[in-house]
Amino acid sequence: MYDAVDPFIGTEATRLPAPDGLAATWWWPKPQIGNTHPGATHPFGMVSVCPYSGAYPTGYGRYDFNTEGVPRTVHDEIVASGFTHFQQSGTGAIRKYYNYFRVTPMLEPLDALGTTWPVRDEVARPGFWAGTLGSGIRCELTVGPKSAVHRYIFPASERARVVVDASIGGLALPHSRTVPLRAHLAMLAPGVAEGEITVEGVPLATHVQVHAPGWRQLLWYDRRLMPGGTRLDLDGIRPTTLRPFGMVWSGPSRADQVVEVRMGWSLRGCEQARANHDADLGRRVTAFGWRRRATEDAWRSHLGRVQVEPVSGEQETVLATALYHSLIKPCSAPDEAPGWTGDGPWVFDVCTMWDIYRTQLPLLTLLFPQRATDLAVSLLTVCEEEGNLPIGYRMAKGADRFSRQASALAHLLLADLCERGVSGIDWDWALVHLEADLRRTYGEDYLVHQVAHPISHTLDLAMAYHATAAVARRVGDRALARQLSGLAGGWINAFDPDTGLLVDSTFYEGGRWNYSFRLLHDMRARIELAGGDTPFVAMLDRFFGYGQPPVRQPGVGPTSAELQAGYALGRFEGLNNEPDYDAPWAYHWAGRPDRTAEVVQQVLRSQFGTGRGGLPGNDDSGGLSAWYVWATLGLFPAPGQSLFLLHPPAVPSASLVLEDAELAVHARGLTPPRPGRVDHVQSVTLDGRPLERAWLSAAELREAKELVFTLGREPSGWGRQHRPPSTSDPRPPDPTRR
Repeated sequence: MYDAVDPFIGTEATRLPAPDGLAATWWWPKPQIGNTHPGATHPFGMVSVCPYSGAYPTGYGRYDFNTEGVPRTVHDEIVASGFTHFQQSGTGAIRKYYNYFRVTPMLEPLDALGTTWPVRDEVARPGFWAGTLGSGIRCELTVGPKSAVHRYIFPASERARVVVDASIGGLALPHSRTVPLRAHLAMLAPGVAEGEITVEGVPLATHVQVHAPGWRQLLWYDRRLMPGGTRLDLDGIRPTTLRPFGMVWSGPSRADQVVEVRMGWSLRGCEQARANHDADLGRRVTAFGWRRRATEDAWRSHLGRVQVEPVSGEQETVLATALYHSLIKPCSAPDEAPGWTGDGPWVFDVCTMWDIYRTQLPLLTLLFPQRATDLAVSLLTVCEEEGNLPIGYRMAKGADRFSRQASALAHLLLADLCERGVSGIDWDWALVHLEADLRRTYGEDYLVHQVAHPISHTLDLAMAYHATAAVARRVGDRALARQLSGLAGGWINAFDPDTGLLVDSTFYEGGRWNYSFRLLHDMRARIELAGGDTPFVAMLDRFFGYGQPPVRQPGVGPTSAELQAGYALGRFEGLNNEPDYDAPWAYHWAGRPDRTAEVVQQVLRSQFGTGRGGLPGNDDSGGLSAWYVWATLGLFPAPGQSLFLLHPPAVPSASLVLEDAELAVHARGLTPPRPGRVDHVQSVTLDGRPLERAWLSAAELREAKELVFTLGREPSGWGRQHRPPSTSDPRPPDPTRR
């Protein structure tokens, strides 16, 4: 999969073929761009490094701030003023934007710092980026888990230089700069320096080694050199008093001279940054080639967990890149928590749970359970230290809860890991925090009034009570499990029985239709509330655009009236946004997996493509890309329910390397995607035995060796009679319950 990845997918405005069929009726309210970047990353690594133009939102590229429609440009072409560290991946408006310690190779005087040069001949692979600035300097970047390495190839010049700007942060857009509060820089020895800034409440330290024999090294302040100075300490910096400052290495360069900049990073001071530098890069004179190969090996190993026989080279590129984007975030930084002294897992860039809990986190749990366990332990520790299980958490002081988006989504991840029986989590300790967190923020309204607004939080909390009850049962607290299970039924208060939809409320980036078909733990009762299978399917058909005319998508700068008219359609957002990611699989509980197949295959065929404009919306930390991976494999997770829903795979065969086994998925009779053609499941076998239901438990999936789908052109009776489980399903009495 490594060789098929294209990190440029999603870096520019959406450019996909004109949609047809159902896809032409779907409405896109959010930015029509992936917001990804092609910079160097490590699988779940702490550090990234990327060309910096100051554009929204990663610091790479050409675009202005954008929350809906087609983004406006601020640059006519790809430009860079240097290379910055720490970037988001695919997110939208997150308010704090990283891009710290810009490194700039220059031939101009220091006064020209901040100049942007055109970037030519870009090349990107997982863990590697290269390009040539308009100045003629060839630039190459790679990273380790806690390090970054720059390699610059200079032309002949009397005054070449490498400048590190420690004052820069954020974006070169209004209200988007990040200003350090304090800073410390020091020259330690020839070619060796260190720096630490306190930014967004967090101390970020770097240990720098520069291989440029014969060059001078100096500190600089306000674009003026400080000859003889070996330390620079600043305190109480404000935006109005900030003057740029940093380090510089300069000297004459011969043609094709290579200068290497190695940087180790830490959130616990310069000494640990040096230790991280040495652990990642060793004590070599130059480390770029070795580090690039090591990171490539790490990416090959991670991406190798999924192997497929693609239908086409284009499909392989889209799938490989989707898997790559799914494995960048969250960032694992063990022993780096800046807010407390304990060691162990610490994970940041959970941006946000609302974006990733349905798709990316279940993929992590299935393929990399230890990574998911580290994330869960980190979230529990954050809760213990800071008071809440966060909805969003970044490299900044305090849990960024994104409280308008959702409530209590970490509970679903913990429940899935508990069912899996992972080691490394004290489940009694976890249960204390899970149960307490349900009573905070919107949870108070839920307990007192049996409903919380925005109304989607009522669904979140009901699901979280269901998930926490599963953990309570696992640790043997049956009384608490019964109490929590009773509270899990509060989802029903969110619905209007006269319409079968959610009651009127405010909704985050959607409307009540987008949130009305979430996969709840009691879909049987949900469908009964809507009047039964037939009315429920009719509602879903209307939502997905069956029989509806095509819509016009928002353009550049859509008006509020245009957006309100779009939301009033009550239409599927076509993977342009998150609220209805799981809605296609609601058909399964109504006995219509054939409809799921039609919708999912339309999405796969029309909403993803190759090239920089190949995504329909923000990738959001891999949440969108992970959806594509699941949909291609013929599986979709129901988080917090230990359940996987089946639909026709989009590749003839796939192999998934799980923790203790390997699962082969085959699709016999698969036809190439084309307008009007849909593959439907005729039959399924699980390890050679017929499977009549359109779902598997998580335990069944982990133990399976071979899953074989037989496909055909027409819907069949497969999966219609045996519905996925719901909590209100009739059950035989439990002889152990008193």
